[in-house]
Amino acid sequence: MGEIMAYIPVFFVAFLGLVGGSFLNVVIFRLPAGKSIIHPRSHCPHCGYFLRAWELIPVLSYLLLLGRCSKCLGRIFWRYPAVEVLTALLFLFAYFLLTERTIFGLALDFIFISLLVALTFIDIDTYRLPDRLVILVAAIGLINAITTGKPTVGQSLLGAIFAGAFFFLIAYIYPQGMGLGDVKFVTALGLYLGMPRILGAVFLASLLGILIGGLWLKLTKKSLKNPIPFGPFLAAGALIMILFQEQFLELYNFIF
Repeated sequence: MGEIMAYIPVFFVAFLGLVGGSFLNVVIFRLPAGKSIIHPRSHCPHCGYFLRAWELIPVLSYLLLLGRCSKCLGRIFWRYPAVEVLTALLFLFAYFLLTERTIFGLALDFIFISLLVALTFIDIDTYRLPDRLVILVAAIGLINAITTGKPTVGQSLLGAIFAGAFFFLIAYIYPQGMGLGDVKFVTALGLYLGMPRILGAVFLASLLGILIGGLWLKLTKKSLKNPIPFGPFLAAGALIMILFQEQFLELYNFIF
């Protein structure tokens, strides 16, 4: 089954995803507010009560506490366990599907996935993509290209230049529909995915944006003037190309 499955047990990957998701919740909540992600330690957002160790167990603590703070009984946002489960599932998908990757390559994929999860929810909440996280995506992309060769450095740079230039042109022509945050984000994604995978990611992001964004506008009865964050669609497109590239290409060839 390859080096990964021979040395890393599946339960460890799931545990790592849950713990990683718990940390991502802190990043998603604190980073946009300009707060430290280290201090103070985790606490109830309603009453400030500092959580004890048993109240910090991913998912399980939420279930044991019935979704409420043990001190003030304030409601705990359901998205906290959802992010933990989502991150664990994405880690498991990478573990089972990317069997050709080395342990180091898979570790880079885990970091990449984590950054995409954080950027997705921050963009949904604030319509912003923090430069610090986008720079980390770009750095991981370069490290991946240099150390693993998948993609090559040339493919990585070409993907970044093409995607960045294309989105910058869109933002220049239609600034109301495309922000510079999206331009920087897709450039960073181009470094990690390389050419031609970034093309598939952009195509999927556009398709998802039209379908899901259009459905959201219809359900909420809002107009096209209302902003829709595009970062989550770019992240979804990148994840699909990372995890399901072969299946996507087969479907694409079948349709077209």
